[in-house]
Amino acid sequence: MTLSPDLLLTVAVERLRVTRPELAAHLDLSTTEALRKAKATLAGGEADGPHDGAAVVMVVGRFSLPDWVRETCRFALSVPTDRSRPWQRSFTRTLFLAGRPNNLKERFTFDHIADDGSTAWIGPAPDEDTAALRRLLKSFDGARELPAWAPADVVIPVPAGERPADCHPIHRDLYIATAGVTVSDVLIQVNHLLAEAVLDGLIRPGDRLTLRSVPRLSGLAMQFAALRVDTDTHRPHELRAYAGLTEEI
Repeated sequence: MTLSPDLLLTVAVERLRVTRPELAAHLDLSTTEALRKAKATLAGGEADGPHDGAAVVMVVGRFSLPDWVRETCRFALSVPTDRSRPWQRSFTRTLFLAGRPNNLKERFTFDHIADDGSTAWIGPAPDEDTAALRRLLKSFDGARELPAWAPADVVIPVPAGERPADCHPIHRDLYIATAGVTVSDVLIQVNHLLAEAVLDGLIRPGDRLTLRSVPRLSGLAMQFAALRVDTDTHRPHELRAYAGLTEEI
């Protein structure tokens, strides 16, 4: 798959159109610059923008990419339909805070806590429901660049009471770009990809994901079932593919 500028624009626009067709119909999405302006408008809350729905708050104590990917998928799979729909309409908006979940669980009710206590999630919920937690903690600061790694397999756990055979697990590769990408970039961009993939039914319990690092996704000879495309942090007038989930292997 050739990730040309036109294809990246098409992918980014299609995600907006699928998520909020009533907004996309009234926005100019014909160019990368038009898309950037449209996203700025939505981020500002205009035109019934993404902040009118629900957001997730993630508290990060320690970051290990394979563990974080697994637990992020577990959380997204646990979100009931009546809460996942508003989250989808808010473009899976997620806020990342720095803190120790085990020190906070007596004061706050988390919807999911990683087994090792490294990360916890609240939501999706209206902003006012998480205001106290957001006032208490600072934003997570992952300014260091994410180093490359050897391929690592992650198996999405099967909930208690379900058998792996009932889930028909499949295998996909998850490619993540690392050139000029910080840990915070990965949290934001890969979180969107994983959440959307779960809500779209592309990632299910029992599935195996092989995490692969590449400097950039351009030039890879495979077909992607999902791509995370967003503004390039180093070239604000260009789009970049930050992560890609392949078709079934």
